[in-house]
Amino acid sequence: MTDQPRRRRPHAPNRPGKPYRRPQKDPVRILAFEALRAVDERDAYANLVLPPLLRKARESAEAGSGPRFDSRDAALATELVYGTLRHQGTYDAVIAECVDRPLREVDPPVLDVLSLGAHQLLGTRIPTHAAVSASVELARVVLGDGRAKFVNAVLRKIATHDLDGWLERVAPPYDEDPEEYLGVRHSHPRWVVSALWDALGGGSAGMEELLAADNERPEVTLVARPGRSTPGELLAAVGEQTAMPGRWSPYAVRLTEGGEPGALEAVRDGRAGVQDEGSQLVALALANAPLEGDDRRWLDGCAGPGGKAALLAALAAERGASLLAAEKQPHRARLVAGALAGNPGPYQVIAADGTRPPWRPESFDRVLVDVPCTGLGALRRRPEARWRRRPEDLEGFAPLQRGLLREALAAARIGGVVGYATCSPHPAETRAVVEDVLKGRGGAAVSAEWIDARPLLPGVPELGDGPDIQLWPHRHGTDAMYLALLRRTG
Repeated sequence: MTDQPRRRRPHAPNRPGKPYRRPQKDPVRILAFEALRAVDERDAYANLVLPPLLRKARESAEAGSGPRFDSRDAALATELVYGTLRHQGTYDAVIAECVDRPLREVDPPVLDVLSLGAHQLLGTRIPTHAAVSASVELARVVLGDGRAKFVNAVLRKIATHDLDGWLERVAPPYDEDPEEYLGVRHSHPRWVVSALWDALGGGSAGMEELLAADNERPEVTLVARPGRSTPGELLAAVGEQTAMPGRWSPYAVRLTEGGEPGALEAVRDGRAGVQDEGSQLVALALANAPLEGDDRRWLDGCAGPGGKAALLAALAAERGASLLAAEKQPHRARLVAGALAGNPGPYQVIAADGTRPPWRPESFDRVLVDVPCTGLGALRRRPEARWRRRPEDLEGFAPLQRGLLREALAAARIGGVVGYATCSPHPAETRAVVEDVLKGRGGAAVSAEWIDARPLLPGVPELGDGPDIQLWPHRHGTDAMYLALLRRTG
């Protein structure tokens, strides 16, 4: 990766008598640029990088050591970062039409400035002149005057058409290449478009709606942990003008106008948390699956960072059951421990590899494994993941996913219930994994039977033919969570 050039002192003006004007430092756009560089250089995720940058800017402004930075500035910076990342593929196609070299030959910092400018021109209501001038000023600050001229020239070319006009030029006709058309128009890699199409059943119904939903900003959803908080308490704390009950989960509260969940007392105390409603439904379905005999010992075999484990622990406590939460990575196990702290019922958190478990076989009545995956079901929250993942990543996850499910079934007693969940709708990560394990492909066959999960999510529509379920952003307003429920039979 090309390093940024050293800053030079202002050079003499090109025309005699014209004084050199120092670039104006816009804290919002500089912050957005820094976030994009962190995402590119360190493979960081924007949802982890952006909050501390915003917090630092606010604290500097409040202390008088930095420029003004209020809630509107934070909202604009957030929109610039996430909007640019979500539409990166579309903007790359547009920028490629406006430069005289392949994009791989454009320095990454320059490309980040161009992408930020393209988003302001094509994806926001910022006036054209303001979008170009602000981007050029940003380029002068972070790139230098020389490359700012290049940025100015490219953005002026981009400004000659609106987004629809550019899409007519850079996207092939739908009837000639539908996957490429959808990929360019909705900013998804072609292989992801193909995989999502297969997951939807191969028809065109809902495909554009799904891709468009991936590019929308998701609502923040809270979970009131049973026995510790209630949705009514959260609604009262947030205010009914800016929050609504969840669509499907009885413990969910949706923040309709964003806000800072960490400012709520219930969230600070761990009595409530931030959790997508799809994740809540996975935990609820496992907890409500019919079970004969003992119901005392529950296991979350892939517990990090702790959202589902915290909800399961609270549900288990109401029944007098205990939860063992296991997470392979010690730092993530600490996050799980923090999420479960204060739970009224018995629980234990351990750092353990679910493919080489320390617990005895047939020890648990209910078992959940939310396995590592490509994360294609959470592209609303982590838009950059679509550009990092490759089709070959599926082969890397496959042995781990099958191994975790196989050990989860071994951990369940005869008659016990096992939930296999993943935040990906890719067929290779969902039903194919379950069928391979049940049929003994790649290992010993496991005696288990499907449980129809659909009745365990009352009121949730369009759950498919079963017995497993696939949630969708465009149909359910959740991440694209997958869940299969199995009963150990022998």
